[in-house]
Amino acid sequence: MKTEKNTYTIIYASIMVLLVALGLSFTHQALSEKQKKNVEIDKMQQILRSLKIDAPTDKAQTIYNDLISDAYLIDIESGTKKETSSGTQPTDSAFVVNVTNREGFPIYEAEIDGDKKYILPMNGKGLWGPIWGYLAIDSNGSTVYGVDFGHDSETPGLGAEITTENFRDQFEGKELFKDGEFKSIAVVKKGKSVSNRDYVDGISGGTITSKGVDAMLYDSVGDYENFLKNLTVSK
Repeated sequence: MKTEKNTYTIIYASIMVLLVALGLSFTHQALSEKQKKNVEIDKMQQILRSLKIDAPTDKAQTIYNDLISDAYLIDIESGTKKETSSGTQPTDSAFVVNVTNREGFPIYEAEIDGDKKYILPMNGKGLWGPIWGYLAIDSNGSTVYGVDFGHDSETPGLGAEITTENFRDQFEGKELFKDGEFKSIAVVKKGKSVSNRDYVDGISGGTITSKGVDAMLYDSVGDYENFLKNLTVSK
């Protein structure tokens, strides 16, 4: 075939496109399992951070498996456990359900120093994109044990500060209920306060992100109100 003809150019280009496509497809298949595993480990680390455990990547799954005693979905109307959803593995309902799309409402259980903790996932919206987190609550259904926050694209030094220990530590010991009524925890401008509700200082210069965290706490944790009330009654 004469290489100066258009036919040669078309055939050559088609073969190159096919080879590149096959290469990309092979690479994607080869890396997909590893990528999936990395996502699972990252989620385990976030859940563990809400329990005030900063687990390294290579030990996160072992610590998670040792500590998380149960995981399941709840019915938000009754606040009761869906028995058929129980399972702590990454392939089980509580771990794989899409919380953002409200496909289910997971609970993770752990025991720390003889007291059961309940970990709730949260999701919301910051200034530039999604924010999320995990809230660990004492067995009384009201007192916050720990929390972890994450974000997609908040501004470094401003909204991104929600991931820092200084911000997260403020939530420890705060109460979600006052006089038997769900109040959540307010995130307010530094120096401000709210009545009849526990609160923490927001991020300086990160007003919109702080408001996003406030709304996320109220809305996401509010979905678990009946479940948490059941815990307070049992105490």
